[in-house]
Amino acid sequence: MVSTETQAEIAEYLGQVPSWITALPEPAADHSWGIVRDLQLGETELEQREKALVALGAAAAIQCPYCIRFHRAEAELEGVTDAEMAEAIAVTSGVRYFSTVLHGAEVDRDEFATETAEIAEHVEEQQSAAPSDD
Repeated sequence: MVSTETQAEIAEYLGQVPSWITALPEPAADHSWGIVRDLQLGETELEQREKALVALGAAAAIQCPYCIRFHRAEAELEGVTDAEMAEAIAVTSGVRYFSTVLHGAEVDRDEFATETAEIAEHVEEQQSAAPSDD
């Protein structure tokens, strides 16, 4: 169970202490809230909108109905449209699909890393050569 101090903080952030908080084992409870508070809800390098889309994609990939519901609501609060959520989920599914292919085919990781670096270099060169909109 989270400490009384942490319960008060959670209630201030979320308007209540969600029932799932009680599922956290005592040694990790306050720390677990700190991760949510500091990384997911706090000011970081990513905007809240971006974090909501990343989290929704991850939730869909791991097929967690709890996380999908929470992060969909979070994305809606950030003004993310249904079309944008669908795209984020589709991008995530592409990553999962190709990860399955790569692992199943046992593609050589060193060769993959080399090819990826070459592709990135080529794309960067193409972007540099493209006429500017300015």
